[in-house]
Amino acid sequence: MTTSPAFGILISIIAYAIGLRIKEKTNNVLANPLLIAVIIIIAFLKAFGIPYEHYKIGGDGIHYFLGPLTVALGLMLFRQRAVIKAHMVSLVVGITAGVLTSFFTIIALSKWLKLDAEMVKSLVPKSITTPMALSLVEINGGNAVITIAMVIVTGIFGALLAPLFVKWFPEFNAIAIGTGIGTSAHGVGTSKAIELGETEGALSSAAIGLAGLITILLVPPLYQLFY
Repeated sequence: MTTSPAFGILISIIAYAIGLRIKEKTNNVLANPLLIAVIIIIAFLKAFGIPYEHYKIGGDGIHYFLGPLTVALGLMLFRQRAVIKAHMVSLVVGITAGVLTSFFTIIALSKWLKLDAEMVKSLVPKSITTPMALSLVEINGGNAVITIAMVIVTGIFGALLAPLFVKWFPEFNAIAIGTGIGTSAHGVGTSKAIELGETEGALSSAAIGLAGLITILLVPPLYQLFY
């Protein structure tokens, strides 16, 4: 039964539904449904000795919908096209600053922790969406499994922390909030940005693509300066 695609899909839906329920009951920003679902699924597979490969058969079916979902975000971009066009220069400058901050932070921490070159290459794409991150790993080298894991962790923490930063820095407008979330936490963070508002969601969606493109263009030559 566990090798059926329906198994992975059903477990994912149930785990996420529990996460949503906990979120509704606690009303706590740290009670992220996705994080709760991940914990429940891992605990369930471990408790019953079910191989991850069995769950992945159904999980890949859910993963397939990431493509159509990303395309669907284009509707918000279309609705907010005037805002995006009016702030395009600021967006590019801000997203580039975010990409460079992420890169140099990873380099500095990697030097401090004495991580090897393969690990550094695997960590560099952590803030961009998975397809682009894997493309960068193919170009720059690294371990794809580590990259995927770090992209997921980054997205979850971005979704967790985004509401806190909105609360701590009330002077940030919707454009800055959306751009920051999309640049640092890709699709998972964008799901939280959409909850905050359509402008935040649209700007976060735009930032996903621009951050990925800028990362792929800038990171390989910059990496060569340090390794």
